[in-house]
Amino acid sequence: MTPPRLRKLRTLLILLAGTAASMFAASQWAWHRSLQAENTSVQRQLALYGQALAQRIDRYRTLPEVLALDAQLQEALRRPLTAAEVEQLNRKLEQANGASQSSTLTLLNRDGWAVAASNWRTATSNVGVDYSFRPYVQQALAQGRGSFYGIGVTTGQPGYFLSQAIRGPDGQPLGLVAIKIALQELEREWLQTPDTVLASDAHGVVFLASQDAWRYRLLAPLSDTERRELNATRQYADQPLRPLDVRVDDQLAQGGRLVRLQSPDLPAPPGRLLWASQPLPGTPWQLHLVHETQGSLADSRWAAAAGAGGWLALSLLVLFARQRQRLAALRQRSRQELETVLRQHAQELRTAQDGIVQAAQQAAQRTDTGLSRSLEHLPQGVVIIDAQLNLVAWNSRYVALFRYPADLMRVGQPIADLLRHNARRGLLGPGPVEDAIERRLAHLRSGTPHLHESAKDDGTVLEIRGNPLPEGGFVTSYADITSYKNAARELRSLADALERRIADRTRDLDAARQEAERANRYKTRFVAAAVHDLLQPLNAARMFTSLLRGHLHDDAGRRVADSIDGALAAQDAILNSLLDISRMESGQLDVRIHDVALGPLLQVLGHNFGVLAEQRGLQLTCVPTHHVVRTDENLLRRIVQNFVSNAIRYTRHGRIVVGCRRDGPDHVRIEVHDQGPGIPDALQKEIFEEFRRLDQGEDGDRGAGLGLAIVERLGRLLGHAIGLRSQLGRGSVFWVRVPLGNPAAVPALGPPPASPEQADDTPLHGSSAWVIEDDPQTRAATQALLQRWGCTVPLAGGAPEALAQAQPGNAPQLVLLDVHLGAGHHGPEVYTALCQRWGQAPAVILVTAERDATLRRQAAERGWGFLAKPVRAPALRALVSQTLLRLQDSPPS
Repeated sequence: MTPPRLRKLRTLLILLAGTAASMFAASQWAWHRSLQAENTSVQRQLALYGQALAQRIDRYRTLPEVLALDAQLQEALRRPLTAAEVEQLNRKLEQANGASQSSTLTLLNRDGWAVAASNWRTATSNVGVDYSFRPYVQQALAQGRGSFYGIGVTTGQPGYFLSQAIRGPDGQPLGLVAIKIALQELEREWLQTPDTVLASDAHGVVFLASQDAWRYRLLAPLSDTERRELNATRQYADQPLRPLDVRVDDQLAQGGRLVRLQSPDLPAPPGRLLWASQPLPGTPWQLHLVHETQGSLADSRWAAAAGAGGWLALSLLVLFARQRQRLAALRQRSRQELETVLRQHAQELRTAQDGIVQAAQQAAQRTDTGLSRSLEHLPQGVVIIDAQLNLVAWNSRYVALFRYPADLMRVGQPIADLLRHNARRGLLGPGPVEDAIERRLAHLRSGTPHLHESAKDDGTVLEIRGNPLPEGGFVTSYADITSYKNAARELRSLADALERRIADRTRDLDAARQEAERANRYKTRFVAAAVHDLLQPLNAARMFTSLLRGHLHDDAGRRVADSIDGALAAQDAILNSLLDISRMESGQLDVRIHDVALGPLLQVLGHNFGVLAEQRGLQLTCVPTHHVVRTDENLLRRIVQNFVSNAIRYTRHGRIVVGCRRDGPDHVRIEVHDQGPGIPDALQKEIFEEFRRLDQGEDGDRGAGLGLAIVERLGRLLGHAIGLRSQLGRGSVFWVRVPLGNPAAVPALGPPPASPEQADDTPLHGSSAWVIEDDPQTRAATQALLQRWGCTVPLAGGAPEALAQAQPGNAPQLVLLDVHLGAGHHGPEVYTALCQRWGQAPAVILVTAERDATLRRQAAERGWGFLAKPVRAPALRALVSQTLLRLQDSPPS
């Protein structure tokens, strides 16, 4: 077999083998991944079924306990009863059974005989039947309560029995009351799912099933002791207990198994099934769910097809790249060969030219025939003229190139006749013929060497070289370079096409980049505007919630108000997180890198989160440190705050420790240790994605899944590495790696200034404030809060109302000012106009949904307060009080 065929066969075998391997690997990966996902979903579904079953049982659990305290039932068990008293007890149990919608209520004496029952009217009444052999009777008389699932002795209907002992004043059991809960309705609910749902008892007997064929099946063989126990208690009456033939193929996580059913009488699909099991808390039962794996098989098939397609695409790409390489190498080799040919051709031309001159000198000595043997071997056409511009010698190639007639080619013929002959054929170009001939004759007379190219009508390109002879005359050679020009033209076309493609691709990429930048800017503006509009009603809602709590005097109402405020705060956190992500993606987040002392930063965090940790029974410890780092203080604080907040949220009990650890000579790691449930290895990368969160958090406080996504972006923005290590059941450690800074660049911190302690709102009482806000609800809520705190509010309106009412002498002490006031009004500009009308400048607090750091910095430079919406009532109250206190301490301006 020739080498090309061997190469093709080897390539084909590699393609086929790679396709088969990629199909197998992709299908196995997709099968296991999809199977794990289905197993997790089935386990969650099974947990929901378990909760529904437990809730149904718990709904009736207290009824026997309540009836056991009934004085009439206790009295009935102390003495023999008349028929009328028995009927009265039957009606009482019937009424109680009707209220609870259970199956049957039965009153039994200490001997296990049914004294009264709620089904006394039916033919299968429990009254007068001996149930002493039932376990729930024996358990209640011995232990005070009992439970048992079985088929009714008299009714023949299965149910779950719950019993409670009725005790006398001396504590001795007088009898018991039992309730039978029918669970057939639960089985009918299970029919709504395409899966098979089962419940088995401690013996492995399936007593509940969504399909009848699965009921009363044995999941494991019964021992002799278990058979005697079932026969003694008559738990399943005369129902045959048939074995369930199941072969386990594989074990999965969380109690899942891959099985094959080998019982031909069961309506099960062929192939492997996913069998999940979970214990039901508080009972010896097990819940099972049998799920078809057709979805996972379909996923594996699609993955195999995708794997094969990916392998073929990759293979074709490799073959294409190799083909391009071969073509490029071939093109390069062709170019080199062409250049070599051209160099050889040029050398040949130079050699030929020298030969032409020598031959012309020899030929010039012969003037008989004109055709010179010394010129015939040359590939070029050659003509020699003397000093009088007459023909001396030529070769046949010259005659063939210009197709001269034989009578024109003779020695002594003036060269002007040949030029005139060519002019009649259009070979001298446009213009007057005699002028063209005269120009050429003048050039020949001057004896100047020349070299130029000329294209003929048939596409032939000639290279014309002319040189004077030493003793007068001229020799001219005509070389056919058409093939060389065609090759050069093709090379130029390829180069031009490549340049055009590069220019087109560059233009397309530039247009795509500009479009992406425009879309990103539009998204940023849209998110900022949307968050601003959403924060306006949210701000009003939080203020009204603060007002509502002051009007509630009962604990239940205050808890509801606190829950509402907590929900609004969570919504606020989500909106702010979305805004932060948008600002970081657009590069608009202000970053100010400087040297920061870690000790005060961690001390403030410990103080702020310590109270929250104590409320949840946790101990928060911040280890003191003297390290100085190079970072943005506010952004680093947000990173560590998020770590601490998550630690408190996901830790049930134990300690949380925040501290620093040196990491190399130039870095330090800030670590947050918790004793939470830990994070599986498979989720340790996913939790840093948007809207990813764990399910082990405190109920009602699981966050939106944006905190760690913001942390990851802040880390990339600052150049700080973010990471974690975790062990299931032992806790997690989140850390951020920060470069060390210069301790000398951090100013020394003095003692904290003493803050005046105020037991009341003395600065607020009697003060005046204007509320300038375009949102009516926020306006009304802010005005109500200020008035409740003792502050007068002469005006609460928008920019037009404020400008219309402002006059000299009616300026308030304080202005609560929004930034975006609608209709083209800007808060700071409106304030400037108001000051001109008042003739003075009162204090200002900016209350805005705009989170721009530049705006906050400008407010600080002007001495204004700043509050970001949604505003918490305590924060507003504190800032207003501080502002008014500063006004009292400073001289009037």
